[in-house]
Amino acid sequence: MDGFVSKRGYDRNPMVVRDRRLGRSSSAWVRSFAAEDVRPLIVGRGPIRKEAMDVFAQMGIERYGILLSEKDSIVYTHALAPELRCIHPAHVHRVKDYTGATKDERVKRMHEIVAIAREGGYTHVFAGYGFMAEDEEFVRTLEEAGLVFIGPRSSVQRAAGLKDEAKRTALATAVSVTPGIDDATRRIVLRKWPDHAALRAAAAERGLGGPSLAARLAGEVPLAEAADALLAAAYARRVDLYTTDELCAELERGAAELLARHPGRRIRLKAIGGGGGKGQRLLAGIAPGAAEPEAAARARAAEVPALAREVLAEVKAAGVGDNKNILLELNIEETRHNEIQLIGNGAWCVALGGRDCSLQMHEQKLLEVAITQEGLREAIERARAAGDPRGAASLERELASLARMEDEAERFGRAAGLNSASTFECIVEGDHHYFMEVNTRIQVEHRVSELCYALRFESPDDPADAFEVTSLIECMVLLARHGERLPRPIRARREGSAVEARLNATNGALEPHAGGVIVSWSDPHPHEIRDDQGICAKNPDTGVFMHYRLAGAYDSNIALLVTYGGSREEAYLRLCEILRTTTLRGSDLHTNLLFHYGLVHWFLARSVWARPTTRFVVPYLTQVGLLSVELGGLDFDAMWAELGARHARRLAALSGAPDGADGAALRKVFALKDTLVRRPVERICAEPHLLSAWLSRNMGAFEVRSGRVRWLKNPVEVLADTYWLLNMAPQPHAPAAHAIWDHDQELLARALGFYRRLGERMGQAGSAPSWPVLREVLSQDTAPPGHDGELWRRVRGSHLGFQAGLELLDALVLAGEAARFFELHVREDGTVALPERLLDSELSARMRKVLAPPPAMRANEIVAVTGGMFYAQEAPDRPAFVTKGSHFDAGDPLYVLEVMKMFNKVLAPFSGTIEEVLIDGGEGTIVQKGQPLFRVRPDEAHVEEDAGDRKRRRREQTMRYVDAVFDPQGF
Repeated sequence: MDGFVSKRGYDRNPMVVRDRRLGRSSSAWVRSFAAEDVRPLIVGRGPIRKEAMDVFAQMGIERYGILLSEKDSIVYTHALAPELRCIHPAHVHRVKDYTGATKDERVKRMHEIVAIAREGGYTHVFAGYGFMAEDEEFVRTLEEAGLVFIGPRSSVQRAAGLKDEAKRTALATAVSVTPGIDDATRRIVLRKWPDHAALRAAAAERGLGGPSLAARLAGEVPLAEAADALLAAAYARRVDLYTTDELCAELERGAAELLARHPGRRIRLKAIGGGGGKGQRLLAGIAPGAAEPEAAARARAAEVPALAREVLAEVKAAGVGDNKNILLELNIEETRHNEIQLIGNGAWCVALGGRDCSLQMHEQKLLEVAITQEGLREAIERARAAGDPRGAASLERELASLARMEDEAERFGRAAGLNSASTFECIVEGDHHYFMEVNTRIQVEHRVSELCYALRFESPDDPADAFEVTSLIECMVLLARHGERLPRPIRARREGSAVEARLNATNGALEPHAGGVIVSWSDPHPHEIRDDQGICAKNPDTGVFMHYRLAGAYDSNIALLVTYGGSREEAYLRLCEILRTTTLRGSDLHTNLLFHYGLVHWFLARSVWARPTTRFVVPYLTQVGLLSVELGGLDFDAMWAELGARHARRLAALSGAPDGADGAALRKVFALKDTLVRRPVERICAEPHLLSAWLSRNMGAFEVRSGRVRWLKNPVEVLADTYWLLNMAPQPHAPAAHAIWDHDQELLARALGFYRRLGERMGQAGSAPSWPVLREVLSQDTAPPGHDGELWRRVRGSHLGFQAGLELLDALVLAGEAARFFELHVREDGTVALPERLLDSELSARMRKVLAPPPAMRANEIVAVTGGMFYAQEAPDRPAFVTKGSHFDAGDPLYVLEVMKMFNKVLAPFSGTIEEVLIDGGEGTIVQKGQPLFRVRPDEAHVEEDAGDRKRRRREQTMRYVDAVFDPQGF
């Protein structure tokens, strides 16, 4: 084929940019699978839209179009969809929004999309990974209009995409499932109409008919199947057979049953049409050994109706005729979230390995890493070679589990007739796994799999006559165009591993933060695949980055940072380098970049094959918050001044001249080293996620004995590495605020050179002594053999000068020790030990406020915790949480804030009474962070800590640290 050169964007990574034009092949068989005649309309948004545009262009598809909502075009300043920079305006079709807020709006949007496709001459529709991608009714509407959906057909959407149907398909194909209730709506129907005759009467009364329904209601099929048929007919005609109140009552009864049978276990509520973490809530369990478990279960289950209404509101399924079924499942507490990538054509189904998605929060994935059988076998061999039998055994169990999941996934896909890409999701508990759901769409993290495997399609007549597909979007297009003509492919290994970090607009506590503006973004790393919606595509005329506002209309994801390597460790190291060198600047800009940086360092320092559960991130964040609290109690200005004074006094005492030149010289050294040492330390102290990264990176460089730090690596080298860690090493054109200053670099280079030469001179057999050995030699007054007394005095003086002030690094270590940072660790079997103290929900809530301080407010006001959409009630048909005169207790819900498509119920921080509601309108009102919402009268007056007491307490703690890091005797 001719070489393909991307004319779009800035990404030239050959792992994703390639010529995909099969029509130019010299093979007639390969040319028969060309797809240049496909005319796709893209109806999704986010990074997948730009990726699809690029893949279509690489396939030779010259004409494609996109939908564009008002919020992506005219509502928010500087939030214009960046994809518009590289598509002709004639192929941009404007709609009010992508899905509609209600069932009526959704149906209207479906028909609007059909009309746009027909008028624009489009033949196919691609929905990416938005909700429309898993909407059976939408896909069926397209099919009935003669359009081809690039994704699973409507029958697959029903059999695999709806969570209740998928669970039944799984049971029918001998796939293990989590215990629970998946038929609440069927139970309601049979409770109201308990036999075939009653079901027929209900259908006739509501005008529901048709040969298929009549046959099922005639009594020839089981009662449960007849009830399901009646429900399906009602949904199709948009008729309600049950009310939301009846659903809530049924779910409450079901929850009480489950809680009583499984004390100590929580229950997860899941909307059948949810996804991406939306439409789920957790219900706390009852205490094991409760005196009256049934009564305790009924009392706890009384919370279910409110949770169910939240779920329905979040997935927009509360309208007339909506399928409101919600699953109740036992929550697997110590669980990992694994998923298998599937691709099929209806006849065959192939698994493309797995992905570990356990690192998540608020049901939102944060970091995903590939799991492949080849990668596990190689890791097992490395563990054995390293003399780690327990680690090898753990990985062998992981390999067996992955093989079982891949087998079950392929079996499920064949049973459902999967004809495109989907994901088979499992929860893993120890060595056991349970089917969770199937996402009948391409996933956000799909690149992790396609970087590990390509699909090789071979001619049945000549295996050498073949082509490889390296993009799942490309494969979906080929399946939509050629379907069953495509032979079963062979999966061909590409890279050993791949990993993806989701760059989100969130604050330090990983809570959504909208409204920031990106004004600059560094170019991608050579091994980086940056799916950023086109945000980084620079102005073609000026080459300047164009400002971009992170509006709150959609989810918090900004970009996907993806990389790969020959092994999982290499992939993690590359991701670490990408995070280190990525520079994002802007106004009111908050992202989780530094969270990822600390997290990746945590795993690199312990084990990249660690097996964290989905509970890991909250305790980890709590631990980072405790680091912040410990640092907040220190005054580094006072610490630096006190260290300088103590060094001067000690040197003066050693020289016997209190006012001698040695003390003055040391004070001069401290002045010279002020910015060299303090700038990186203070930057770390300002951002606890950086301290997490620093502590993890230096785990092998120190040990703590009796409250004192003993360095195993020269602190000067640690300081130099710290500049590298913070991306402050010398670099051309870097702003002075973001790089080491010239005079500091000169001093640091002198120090490194001094110790390098000293080590070479004192080393034996060509190797320099270790730092503890060298430090012990330098502590001696007597010169070692080969050194005269005067030279040795000068060497020791230089050593003292270079080391003075580096006690600030000791303080960072002791802050980690005080916060018990190292108690969160990986066991020998790869599981992660979560200290009980980090599982305290009250402590976690306090640490979230430490990592993301709430806006300042007066004692008699409640203000918006962040910007977003304000709702006074949990659902449109429910009363407001509070009104004028309402009394509320601490922890009571006050309002709901929708931020980046997530609904957050905001709880009262204290008890009081509402004196005035300060916001007009209770439904869908945009508010800003810190905006007053209620004027209140607190039950108790708030008493602030005296500023003088706070300052005195901080100084006392700082002096305790100085006592611990300053050694008055040693060098």
